[in-house]
Amino acid sequence: MMKRVLGICVLVLIALLAGWIWGASGESATDRALQSSVLRGELLDARGAVLDARLDIYSINFGEASRHFETARSGVRAAKERSNGLGRQDDVKRLELALTRIDEAQRLAGQLNQDANARGADAAKAIAEVLGGPPGK
Repeated sequence: MMKRVLGICVLVLIALLAGWIWGASGESATDRALQSSVLRGELLDARGAVLDARLDIYSINFGEASRHFETARSGVRAAKERSNGLGRQDDVKRLELALTRIDEAQRLAGQLNQDANARGADAAKAIAEVLGGPPGK
């Protein structure tokens, strides 16, 4: 009788351990999918801010363009850190390029220079490459 109870306890413990391991493996896949989704949201927000800045440059509203470039910079930095955490080194390099272009665009916007629009277009293109969609110049 005691062997039977002990055997049942061992089987229950094995089943619990197997369930925990199975659940933990699915949790990391879910977490990775969530991180990818958040990354995509950050990139879309940053790209939208760059495109807003470009529209402001067309409207000769350089102050508002600079504010939008600052918003885009924050989003790209967050996306770069998240990409690095996900092991997407190619995306990290593209996002570094986007940050450089955003910095240049903001500097040019501060000088009231229309060339800021071209740098903004380059930044939007780099972000779009990470998103995997059309550049949307």
